[in-house]
Amino acid sequence: MNIITWLTIFTFLGTLTFILWRPRGMNEAIPATVGAIIVLLCGSVTFADLGIILDTISGAAITIMATIVMAIVLESFGFFHWVAEKLAEKANGSGIRLFWYVNLLSFLMTLFFNNDGSILITTPILVMLLNNMGLKMYQKIPYLLSGALIATASSAPIGVSNIVNLIALKIVDMDLYMHTAMMFVPATTGLLLLSWLLYLYFKKDLPRVIPTNVSGLTSPSYHPLKPLLIDYASEKERTKFMRNVLLFVLSVRLSLFIASFLNIPISVMAVLGSLILLSWRWKHLKIPPTDMLKKTPWYIIVFAFSMYVVIYSLNNIGLTNWLIQFMEPIVSGNLLFASVLMGGLISLLSNLFNNHPALMIGTLTLTHMDLDTFTLKVAYLANVIGSDIGSLLLPIGTLATLMWMHIIRKGGIKLSWWKYIQITISVIPAATLFTLVLLYFWVAFIFRSVL
Repeated sequence: MNIITWLTIFTFLGTLTFILWRPRGMNEAIPATVGAIIVLLCGSVTFADLGIILDTISGAAITIMATIVMAIVLESFGFFHWVAEKLAEKANGSGIRLFWYVNLLSFLMTLFFNNDGSILITTPILVMLLNNMGLKMYQKIPYLLSGALIATASSAPIGVSNIVNLIALKIVDMDLYMHTAMMFVPATTGLLLLSWLLYLYFKKDLPRVIPTNVSGLTSPSYHPLKPLLIDYASEKERTKFMRNVLLFVLSVRLSLFIASFLNIPISVMAVLGSLILLSWRWKHLKIPPTDMLKKTPWYIIVFAFSMYVVIYSLNNIGLTNWLIQFMEPIVSGNLLFASVLMGGLISLLSNLFNNHPALMIGTLTLTHMDLDTFTLKVAYLANVIGSDIGSLLLPIGTLATLMWMHIIRKGGIKLSWWKYIQITISVIPAATLFTLVLLYFWVAFIFRSVL
């Protein structure tokens, strides 16, 4: 190997090290940007490649940012605090019922917004809720960890819930509608199994009886978003307003699938939805949209672009060629092998290097294989399962999990990496394998005649 190849490999490893380590709270966009500059200067990525990369990630980045803006607006309305109170109310004093409601909330939050937003918003509110209930430390872990795992894994059923999924969709030229049609049933069924396995593991630690009066939740200092609650005339009026907001968010979400089916860029619908919600907030809270310039985490766009530049450099120096030689004979020979082996490979790479680069590497590799359209799409969906579910075995597998551990630590919740792995090793491999096998049976018998 020549010096450019070695320099590119070391840059990739160094970039990942600083992203996962984050010394002194360093934003992950900084090492990603430095890594991108290095591979550009050393020649493993050209300026022409940057145009291709920008075209690939732009739509995904705009869609995710618009979704995050919507989440920030809802927090201004006090929506998530209202949800937490309703959660406790629906649990009706049952710790077991609360466990299932937490899992359902985490699933819906990711479907309506995205996995990172779900972690950032739901976790602090759950910490507040559990602290208000006066639960012991070991009783809080089942709710918090199961919620985090379900929230992160719930980006698998629909591609729009995860920026790296959206980027990969663009690479394999697959629309959001077809992704959801092929993936929603097996991935959601896999999530149900994961929830059940988590329940069986935590059953002995779940409190049978919990307090029901948790109204008046206040935002602690570590909460990333400070709510500006509306002074409602009555609880009935508050509930009606929140219901209308929820229906609007749901309609925006559905519009993304309609747009994808009609070959309209989904980013257009996402931006339109966020602008309408911003106008709605301006009317009710008298807050102009200009605050979004400060509150929106724009670094996500920089991170996604820079990380993809680093991954593209690995493709240019021949990493994908090596993976093709290893995987193509197996993947092209049997559809079940294509699902299980590609999903397993991306799970392994995700837990070693994080799921963002793992899914990008896997997807680029697939596009260079001589696969028929049907096998390519099945293998891609298997990659997503490995990236979104299989990656949860280790805390470093996803940035969402790392953020979650940082948030609960600030909230006074102690959970070591070793304890985390003891739990996930009992549930994640089984749920991942089940979902990959189910994906094969679902698409083989339902979609083979379509594609």
